Amino acid sequence: MPVLPAILPLLIATHGYSYLAAGLLVTAYNITSSFTQPLVGWLSDAKGFSVNISISLLVSAGFIALMGITQNYYLIMLLAIIAALGHACFHPTALSLVNRLCISENRGRITSYFVVGGNFGYAIGPVLTGLLVFWLGLPGLLFLIFPALFMVLALRYLLPGGIAGACQSHTRLGSTGGNDQSKKPFVILMIVSVLRAWAVFAAITFLPMFLVTRGYDLMTAGIIMTLMLLAGVAGQVMGGQISDRIGRKEFMIIGLAGAVPFFYLFFATTGIIAIIAILLFGFFLWSTFAVAVAMSHELLPQNVGLASGMMLGLAIGFGGLGVAVNGMIADHYSLAAALGTIPVPIIAAMLIMFVLPYPWKSLSQRAVR
Repeated sequence: MPVLPAILPLLIATHGYSYLAAGLLVTAYNITSSFTQPLVGWLSDAKGFSVNISISLLVSAGFIALMGITQNYYLIMLLAIIAALGHACFHPTALSLVNRLCISENRGRITSYFVVGGNFGYAIGPVLTGLLVFWLGLPGLLFLIFPALFMVLALRYLLPGGIAGACQSHTRLGSTGGNDQSKKPFVILMIVSVLRAWAVFAAITFLPMFLVTRGYDLMTAGIIMTLMLLAGVAGQVMGGQISDRIGRKEFMIIGLAGAVPFFYLFFATTGIIAIIAILLFGFFLWSTFAVAVAMSHELLPQNVGLASGMMLGLAIGFGGLGVAVNGMIADHYSLAAALGTIPVPIIAAMLIMFVLPYPWKSLSQRAVR
């Protein structure tokens, strides 16, 4: 997924694309992926449609790799769109499998493992791509097909009967214990997820530039951002496990609330304290992602594919659009002002969580006692 943004400078230098033309490649990929995932999820739930996860992986990686030997701009655009369709087919099907392998007591933990896998891929993708194109130029992208082929073989070995075969013996374990299909709680959770995604993308977009204005060089700023993302990975694993114990609604509120003071501490301090603060900000904010996905599966137990597509596609897509608001604030006021408003959607998401119709696990346990 992050390969295309990483190669944009080389596409511009090699093929002479304008910034607009290069940016449209990423836009086409993101729009196709974000807005197709809910459709794929709905087809999976309503019509039984699914693409084997090994096939979707191969399609996504293969068409990205072909960009390395393609010259025509419109053909590269087509390759990006097809790769995005492979990506869109992966999440609903894969998360449906994850859901069926879960029980209520471990859903947060198991879901966090799946999400963390994607985070690691997102982190190492630009690094691996950068090395390949540095050594071999754009044709080096062809080598990206090899890890994909390895995983296709691994998935065929691990899931010899396909998704249905792997899930057949876990039907009882995957039961959510309820058939309440009210959409209102899920819609509220989607709003929370959009606001959270807005804050995440705004932080990723503008924090490196702000660090540079504070005197850090680009490499150091990049390292700090990488450490923040790794702190977020740790937060997701811990968040999933803690939510299994204390309750998902409880942890969502704690995670969102915990991110805000550390973000402002980063603004108010410098040096090692500021760096520690931004790492803790990443830890708390990212810790809520896998928990929200697990909640969506429990809110729509009969439409897990649709819920997955909405959470990992539509919510992230709309959240990314919110970055434009921060950009306008930066243009009209300052970069610091744009960053200073990042906690606003986080606070709004936290407040909305209080009215989300979802059981309080910890309070219920205390009431029983």
